[in-house]
Amino acid sequence: MAALQTPWYDKAVEALKLNGKSERTQEAYARHVCKLIEFHDGKDPDRISEDELKKYFIHRQDVDKWQPNTMRICYSAIKLFYLHVVQRDWHLLKVIKAPREKRLPSVLSREEVNRILGNIATFHNYAYLSTVYSCGLRLQEGLFLQVSDIDGSRKFVHVHRGKGAKDRYVPLPDATYHLLRDYWSTHRNLKLLFPA
Repeated sequence: MAALQTPWYDKAVEALKLNGKSERTQEAYARHVCKLIEFHDGKDPDRISEDELKKYFIHRQDVDKWQPNTMRICYSAIKLFYLHVVQRDWHLLKVIKAPREKRLPSVLSREEVNRILGNIATFHNYAYLSTVYSCGLRLQEGLFLQVSDIDGSRKFVHVHRGKGAKDRYVPLPDATYHLLRDYWSTHRNLKLLFPA
């Protein structure tokens, strides 16, 4: 991020915060603006022309072979930066768009999942991975589950600040609920479900 440790960096972060972007998104977007500046040998972003920006995008797509998801983040980051920080209303910023990948997710069979879980040696890891799998959580969401997030009577888990900083409720299977109770009795942490 050294390339952006300037007033531009502060302005970029400020615009991202005002736009409601999460801290992780702020970091990812700032990284892409840094890559743009590095690509142009440290040139001040307000001196980069629309044509230079177009060539940058084409280079990343055709030469560096960035995947559509990476290009989408790159486009979003630089578009927000140029519209709200540098304040350029370029036509290019209105037309850039990365195609959405249409790959089906790789799905394991129940037997494969059971085989994987059956090979986990520590009870802590088994409880954590079983919970993440059975509740459909992201790894980070599982790590930060709190005891108070488990609603045993209604069989729901309250997930705080998931993707997009949104809260949601997910169903809690009976077997997972009993597993969590057994696991919690091994550490009895008053706050965290997975304190280790």
